[in-house]
Amino acid sequence: SGVFQDCGVVVDCRVCGDPNSAMRFAFIEFKEEAGARTALNKNGAVLGLYPLRVLPSRTAIVPVNNTYLPKNTEEKDLCARTIYAANIDKKVDKADVKAFFETLCGQVSRLRLLGDYQHATRIAFVEFMQLEGAMAALNCSGALLGALPIRVSPSKTPVRADPRQDAA
Repeated sequence: SGVFQDCGVVVDCRVCGDPNSAMRFAFIEFKEEAGARTALNKNGAVLGLYPLRVLPSRTAIVPVNNTYLPKNTEEKDLCARTIYAANIDKKVDKADVKAFFETLCGQVSRLRLLGDYQHATRIAFVEFMQLEGAMAALNCSGALLGALPIRVSPSKTPVRADPRQDAA
């Protein structure tokens, strides 16, 4: 967030993506809208070895719900093998998502596809058998799944069972 301090008061900063990759991204929230507009002028500025790409966010920063975060070492290990995929075409089903990631990245051990009729796209949490599968999946951002380019990032949570399916 230090790069953006001269733009305005930074309220929150969330850095996302694989720490070992140049393909990381961040959400910077400013106290005032003018700070966010000023930050757009940082587009192209070099940070480390790479130029920044600064774009307005299409989503607000949502507070993290601690009840979903990993509770122990085993769940932390599961998180390392899990990715979060967004912007999934509604016409794509669970089998399509699994086949997409297994073809490109490796064997999927668990998958949870979420979405409803009120949202234009769906999201998925995909857990791989091997860490390398999750690492490979992080390179799939921008790949077409159905008719839309997906966005992939590391998951902060393990794949949790669907309580509606457990009750049945």
